[in-house]
Amino acid sequence: MGKQTKKQERAPIKVLKAFYQAVADDMEMLVLLHDKEPDGILLQALREGDFPNGLGLKLLGSAGLQALDLMRRSLAALPASIDETVIDELAADYADIYLNYSIQSSPEESVWIDEESLACQDSMFQVRAWYEQYGLMAENWRVRPDDHLVLQLQFLSHLFAVAESESDLEEAARFMDEHLLRWLGLFTQRVSSRCETPYFAGIALLTGAYCEELRDLMVTILDQPRPSEEEIEDRMKPTKQLEDVPVSFMPGMGPAV
Repeated sequence: MGKQTKKQERAPIKVLKAFYQAVADDMEMLVLLHDKEPDGILLQALREGDFPNGLGLKLLGSAGLQALDLMRRSLAALPASIDETVIDELAADYADIYLNYSIQSSPEESVWIDEESLACQDSMFQVRAWYEQYGLMAENWRVRPDDHLVLQLQFLSHLFAVAESESDLEEAARFMDEHLLRWLGLFTQRVSSRCETPYFAGIALLTGAYCEELRDLMVTILDQPRPSEEEIEDRMKPTKQLEDVPVSFMPGMGPAV
């Protein structure tokens, strides 16, 4: 009986670790899609890799299924031979979303949370404090602020990659509640309704649906309900000041170990 009990205790841990790694890998894929405009190599790899069917977390909700379908169709609609015209069209759409903000959908949390819709406000410093707790830092906050979507997704990938227990999962849930999920839905809905290409509409909706389903799944795993929007707003009213800790930096995208 003792051996069976140990096996029963170990099995959930193994399952959780596999889940953590699958989510970490999925987040890195989302980072890749948001990080820069696609080139022919990436687009071909997505098609040959049957993206998004290979995601580790299987989306089951209606929003997720619709986002998956749109992503599949957007890739299938690309010409067999991806030429410069296609690349230029996607590059222009990327610039409108992430660089010149001509569709008024900033990928930075502060713009959505700050009362005056300004960048590099309290949210950026709060997110930076999270990174510092894990010995991480943004490569260049003046180019890509700490609260940028790419860095938040990359940080979540890191949290899941190093997770060992449910307490680690609780921290990831808290970060999502206090930061990413406060504004991600607004960003993805505006991008999907205003961007020029189904490719970026698909990426936006897929990212939003994925993070929402992931957070709902974490409710089941942790047996803890998601806090309401009102609870989160009350929690975030004070600006959090955390003691400085040493951080390490390596060249590369986003937070670096």
